[in-house]
Amino acid sequence: MKNLTLSILVFTVLTTNVYAQEATTQDYQIKVITSVESIISSGLGRSRLISSNNERNYKTFTSSQTENDNSRNKAKRKDIRVKEFEETKLLNFFNLGGIRFQNIAANDTVISSKLTAMLAEGWDLLFVTSAVESDAGKSDGNGIFITRYIFKRKLN
Repeated sequence: MKNLTLSILVFTVLTTNVYAQEATTQDYQIKVITSVESIISSGLGRSRLISSNNERNYKTFTSSQTENDNSRNKAKRKDIRVKEFEETKLLNFFNLGGIRFQNIAANDTVISSKLTAMLAEGWDLLFVTSAVESDAGKSDGNGIFITRYIFKRKLN
């Protein structure tokens, strides 16, 4: 009876330890999808949904500054650039007649399609963040509305 109890106890501890390790050592992949929608009047801007097909290790382009060593990272811009990406055309918010609500609805449909495809591929939507860039000066007619969709997916 003591051996059975001890065996059950050891099995329980080992099993719990394995599950605890699995829960803390899961590896995830992160993917960022960015929509850039023009808010330039007369429809002159460009609007796109962008998704990179490349991976980069941020450490390659990072340096640590200290009091004794303030040397900068010498990475070249051409090494950081990504030339393989998916670019989906979106419509501009404005046309010659002003704000175009049909364009906004069309963009929502295209973006929803992309997000639905990402979810079907096993990605989980973590965060959505957006911002507007515009000078808003006296004669400013330029600007963009940018939204980043941040996904994660467990690596197999």
